[in-house]
Amino acid sequence: MSKADPVERWQAALEEAGELTPEIVGQITRIHGDRGARAIEAVGENRVKAYRDFTIVVGYDDEYIVEDGNCTCKDSEYNLDDDDPTERCWHSLAVAIARRVGHVDYHDMWYSDVRELL
Repeated sequence: MSKADPVERWQAALEEAGELTPEIVGQITRIHGDRGARAIEAVGENRVKAYRDFTIVVGYDDEYIVEDGNCTCKDSEYNLDDDDPTERCWHSLAVAIARRVGHVDYHDMWYSDVRELL
């Protein structure tokens, strides 16, 4: 894995460990800065939710849909370089982390139905 980019390295380490160790937290925050710290916080606060149709991250002001590493937030839309794997919004990072540590809150329902109720 020596040729892997830094994102692939922390993801592989997290996959293997199955938990956020101090070393992995350090890697994530060094690579992703404040976005990485916010993602770890969201995972710890159980704000990554999977529904039948989407995975959602509950943000500070809204809920954001994350699919295949892409997010509906403005940060993803306007600020990040799609070609740079180290530039990901904190919502997308939270999903990647939560899935690897088994900390996704699963709901056996359609998010589109839930969203209509909000």
